Amino acid sequence: MRIDILTLFPEMLEATLDTSIVKRARDAGHVEINTFDIRDWAENKHRKVDDRPFGGGPGMVMMCQPLYDAVKAVERQSNIPTQRVHFTPQGEPLTQERVEQLAKEKHLLLIAGHYEGIDERVIEMLEPLELSTGDYVLSGGELPALLLVDAVVRLLPGVLGHADSAAEDSFSQRDADGNRVLDCPHYTRPRVWNEMEVPEVLLSGDHDAVDAWRQEQSRKRTAVRRPDLLKTEEVDP
Repeated sequence: MRIDILTLFPEMLEATLDTSIVKRARDAGHVEINTFDIRDWAENKHRKVDDRPFGGGPGMVMMCQPLYDAVKAVERQSNIPTQRVHFTPQGEPLTQERVEQLAKEKHLLLIAGHYEGIDERVIEMLEPLELSTGDYVLSGGELPALLLVDAVVRLLPGVLGHADSAAEDSFSQRDADGNRVLDCPHYTRPRVWNEMEVPEVLLSGDHDAVDAWRQEQSRKRTAVRRPDLLKTEEVDP
């Protein structure tokens, strides 16, 4: 997979992209990730990419030409079909289901806007998938871009150490009714900490009993914390 990120602040991204699982995935060749400074396509000596909004009001708006030219130039670097993504509070809520779909793409081009927003005309011209990471406002799309990269990369074959690691995460695993559910509680050594003991079933060595306990705990936790995920009648928490 190839992931290209268009941003005004590439240095903000590189430090995170060069750590942990994403770094290992890049080093192993599972994913190619590039960052590009939109200012490199500005057609003025000051590399200006924004201007005041028509109609007045606070803030600055990113102009059409630099972003449009940046998208087209980056896409010409590869002959792989591209899925464009723009991050905006007005977008579709990002879900694990959408992440799984994007992880099957060969080329993602992520547009990290900034300031008050992007001129609507270039959005209409580029027709990106518009995604929101929540009902709040950030200064730019860089953090959402990093969130999506991490969520997508960990689903790529060979990236995680165990093949079932991603499949057993919250929102990836499903209950018997096909509902996406939250992950179960996890425990490690010591067996007793601060007078709190690990559930006995996890020490039993009975794998079937452990699996049944984990499924039950996932279902109960989902019913309490995210009942909206359950389409069928809830269990008693």
